[in-house]
Amino acid sequence: MKLIKSLLLGSAAGLAAVAGAHAADLPVAKAAPVEYVRVCSTYGAGFFYIPGTDTCLRVSGRVRADYRYQEPFTRLGDAVGFFTRGRIQLDARTATAYGLLRTVVRYELNRGLGVPGGGGIGGISNTSNLAEAFIQFGGLTAGRVVSFWDNGDLPTGHFGTLRFSDAPDVDLLAYTFTFGNGFSATISVEDGIERRNNGLFPVVPTVSNFIYAGQRAPDVVANVKYTGTWGTAQIQGAVHQLRSANLVNFGNGFSDYPDTDYGWAVGGSVGINLPALAPGDAMWIAATYADGALGYITGGQTNVLSTADVNAFIVDAYVNPLTGNIVRGKGWSIAGGLRHYWTPQIRSNFFGSYARFDYGGAASAVTTAGFFTGLTDFNELRVGGNVIWQPVSGLDLGVEAIYVKLDPRGRVVLPGGSLSGDENAWEGRVRIQRDF
Repeated sequence: MKLIKSLLLGSAAGLAAVAGAHAADLPVAKAAPVEYVRVCSTYGAGFFYIPGTDTCLRVSGRVRADYRYQEPFTRLGDAVGFFTRGRIQLDARTATAYGLLRTVVRYELNRGLGVPGGGGIGGISNTSNLAEAFIQFGGLTAGRVVSFWDNGDLPTGHFGTLRFSDAPDVDLLAYTFTFGNGFSATISVEDGIERRNNGLFPVVPTVSNFIYAGQRAPDVVANVKYTGTWGTAQIQGAVHQLRSANLVNFGNGFSDYPDTDYGWAVGGSVGINLPALAPGDAMWIAATYADGALGYITGGQTNVLSTADVNAFIVDAYVNPLTGNIVRGKGWSIAGGLRHYWTPQIRSNFFGSYARFDYGGAASAVTTAGFFTGLTDFNELRVGGNVIWQPVSGLDLGVEAIYVKLDPRGRVVLPGGSLSGDENAWEGRVRIQRDF
């Protein structure tokens, strides 16, 4: 028995030695080191390093639900509208020897009735929109971003429309010179098609609708800006090409296109922080004058302003068919507002705008019934306010009302019937929005 046990123990020891020798000859696989995502605090909250790079990335987005009311123009117009927007944004930043390299992509998906109060029934839209896509490298900005005509640092907080250029996104190529102490200046070439106002209006013998021809020169925009602890201020100017496709017949067998003209605009804005009233309080004001470039008042392609019963046409220019000359439309606007925090979670915005558009006496004619046709001068007043509750960070629950008064000079004839005098209207909106 002892002999058998000794043989078994010896065999086991031999097998263990052989197995150990073979195991020593096998390669040992080392686990790859785990590279954890690191927080990047250089550019603020929400940024992290893309693994294996020195680039910091922030992923953010928004969901907005709007429920709108606007007095309809006719029985066929929708008074109530629903609108939903989803936004995804990527912001990548890298520090280089030449300055900051920044790339932003903002994509928006929109669904619903964009603006109630129009003449259509059930105007549901479902659109995707490349809202912003731009590169910044040092002072260079290229792509689609907020126009350098606008001061995006103004403390605005309205939901609906005010009559001023409210930071629209355009395609551009710009360079910004930074002087230090909050001062900068920018020169920008921007897509002028974004700023065209080419409305169709009732034609009279001395006025022809201006029809834009192909763009041959971009808009040129320049600004000087300050941003500091007390707020922000900016002055800006723009030049806009008026190139017509109207073929004017002078009645003697000779026809020609009007000479190309150029419209222009100047403006300025100021935003002031008011912490003495309450933390976060601020006020702002913006003023614009435009001659042949009314898109710098409206913020883009806005051909008609309307209330429940009155339309008013916005055009950059019209053509005098007798002389073949382009006659520029003129306008100015002033807008402003006040933001006040009642509590850290509840804030209000009170705001308004006043705009005036002038075309001159030759743009309109009086019929035998005493009604104006063609283009008439007019004013527009917009005044409103909202209340917004932010129960948790990033979530806004708000309600807003806006009063609108549209005042054409005299009585106006529109297709389908005649309308007279000024007109008042109300717009309302409920908004639920989450930013993350």
